[in-house]
Amino acid sequence: MAISKNQIKFVRQLEQKKFRIREGLFVAEGTKVVGDLLAHYQPQVVFATENWLAEHHAQLSPLTSGLYPVTPDELRRISFLQHPQQVLALFPIPQPTDVVLGSNHSALTSTLSLALDGIQDPGNLGTIIRIADWFGITDIICSENTVDAWNPKVVQATMGSISRVNIIYIKLPEFLDSLPEDFPVYGTFLDGENIYQQPLSPHGLIIMGNEGNGISPEIRSRVNRHLLIPSYRTDDTAESLNVAIATAITCAEFRRRQP
Repeated sequence: MAISKNQIKFVRQLEQKKFRIREGLFVAEGTKVVGDLLAHYQPQVVFATENWLAEHHAQLSPLTSGLYPVTPDELRRISFLQHPQQVLALFPIPQPTDVVLGSNHSALTSTLSLALDGIQDPGNLGTIIRIADWFGITDIICSENTVDAWNPKVVQATMGSISRVNIIYIKLPEFLDSLPEDFPVYGTFLDGENIYQQPLSPHGLIIMGNEGNGISPEIRSRVNRHLLIPSYRTDDTAESLNVAIATAITCAEFRRRQP
């Protein structure tokens, strides 16, 4: 049976946040991304080539409906990728584990977490989620003006890491105000202290800011440890680092210091 116009319309609408919220679904594409998600979540709908469905029969066996064999041409009609990769699946948007919320922040006291202040580029957010997964950071706390993590471009950029990272959207200033006064809250600034020369705790919160403006003044005032990733050029140099690259460098240095 050919994929219907209504099915195409339904999938394409999920590019928009309001429809993802209304339907409670997000789009994942490709064997790597869908395969990683299948290990944690059960999809609601799977559109895939017959070969892909046959190869992944065991993973899909719990599904009694929602499996649609499609031709490569039909997959192109619903895909958000320039080059579709055999499978597109619709997964329920998972509810975040609110391990960092409330007055008791015991879950934060022995671990390292990321907070994102106004990240706007889907590719950057997806890469940051992938970086967090690589460095064993399981919680990312996002400001309400950070791009939606379930945007198809974000999901694709995570390369499956979104299945292993807990993502929470929250009023970031209020959350920071609820932390203990001496809790380590790190941020990267052009006027901060050299990260390679500063003490770094094995637990705490690392805040990364907006691509163009960095950490907002409202959040900056709540950061109690200002860090700088130094440039090693003595003449003119780039104005700043891409936020995802800066996240990777910062996380790597924190992890390098662990006992």
